[in-house]
Amino acid sequence: MKFPKPRLTLEKTILLLIFLVVALSLMVTDILISREVANTTEAGIEDRAVNISRIVAHSPVVIEGLSGKRDEKEIQTYANEITNLTHVRYIVVFDMNGIRKSHPDSSELGKHFVGGDEGPALQGHEHISTAQGTLGMSLRAFTPVFDSNGKQVGAVAVGILLDTVQETVDQSRSRTYLGMGFGLLIGIIGAMLLAKKIKNIMFGLEPAEIARLLQERNAMLESTREGILAADSEGKVTLANAEALRLFKQVGVTDIIGINIEEYVPEMRAVLTTGKPELDFEYNLRGVTLLSNTVPIKVNDKIVGIISTFRDKTEIKILAEELSGVKVYAEALRAQTHEFMNKLHVILGLAHVKNYDQLAAYISQIANRYQIEVGSIARNIKDPVLVGFILGKLSYAREMGCELELEEESYLPQPKDPEIVHDLVAIIGNLVDNALEAATNAENKQVKLNLDYDEGELLIEVSDHGIGISEEIKEQMFT
Repeated sequence: MKFPKPRLTLEKTILLLIFLVVALSLMVTDILISREVANTTEAGIEDRAVNISRIVAHSPVVIEGLSGKRDEKEIQTYANEITNLTHVRYIVVFDMNGIRKSHPDSSELGKHFVGGDEGPALQGHEHISTAQGTLGMSLRAFTPVFDSNGKQVGAVAVGILLDTVQETVDQSRSRTYLGMGFGLLIGIIGAMLLAKKIKNIMFGLEPAEIARLLQERNAMLESTREGILAADSEGKVTLANAEALRLFKQVGVTDIIGINIEEYVPEMRAVLTTGKPELDFEYNLRGVTLLSNTVPIKVNDKIVGIISTFRDKTEIKILAEELSGVKVYAEALRAQTHEFMNKLHVILGLAHVKNYDQLAAYISQIANRYQIEVGSIARNIKDPVLVGFILGKLSYAREMGCELELEEESYLPQPKDPEIVHDLVAIIGNLVDNALEAATNAENKQVKLNLDYDEGELLIEVSDHGIGISEEIKEQMFT
């Protein structure tokens, strides 16, 4: 399965995702919060205007000025002071006839209040309104003024221009947007750091590359003839391929994932403790002999687990025997080729000296001897592979200065199973080689081979005149 190359890397994907999430959050915030912020800001401005108007309306200067107990010019002075202190646009005090007693523009004093929204205040009601005045459209807070006897003597209007109100609202929104923008910047920086950390954890690989590597690793593990298992630092099996499952299933363990390997193979657990690899180590798994290589897994010089590869030793032994058979074949062919080349050299020499009579006699001798050897062996041994093999061993024996003789009564029919031929080649080859090796140091260098077949049973006898097998080896040779 091929994984298409992504258009965006993991880092860009995370950045884009964070940007979209934060941008969406900004939009939602603007829809849900911005209006609320504007309303709250406006409400705060209104409360501020009302509080200022109440303070002015309860001031003795204003009450006594409107009641005629104090010079009403002091009202203008007092109102201007409060205006400067509170930073409102204006504070207007007017009597029950709507005549201004204070105003930011002194030329407006004595004139009627403008706006037409002062009626409720002159009737003793505190209220807020928006109206066009001499200074422009403004938000106004009205508070009636009462004397010490509870009689209304006028009213106070505190005004804040709507432009100022909108500016304050915009400033609140700007601060909100600034905070969200800062949050977006922090989010992008965090996303970049997160993406970088994730990339480092994943060794700089993209998710598609990791998926491909995982698929390739699984294919590799499952196609390997060796059993492979991995265990964590506590010795619990975390990974096992199909061959490992098969080998453990042979001994009755159906599921090895999660088991403690020490229960079955204590030698593997030792690698976790010592940190030293165990190579070509044999151990017994409930009657099955395994040949394993176990090495520790280290991360930053710390052992975090082990990994072990192993095979059934019986299978390795069979393979080794097959390879030994091939070696025997090759050695027999080499010896026969060597003997044949020697004979060719003799023939070539006789031809050069033009001794044709002796050349003819030599060729006839070789042909007769070959016919005798081939004829006798072919009559007794029915498998052509074994025939060729024994002929090769005859040549190998002559090369070593020995004589190999196949007994006349030897007989071997054609095996029904061709695989048996390979086993016979390995067995006979090893026995004959051992005998020839012993015969080279003996006075009598004759080696005899007898193949006695009777009712499905084959007896292979190889005899030589060497020193024989020592008693020590005899005691162990069948172990």
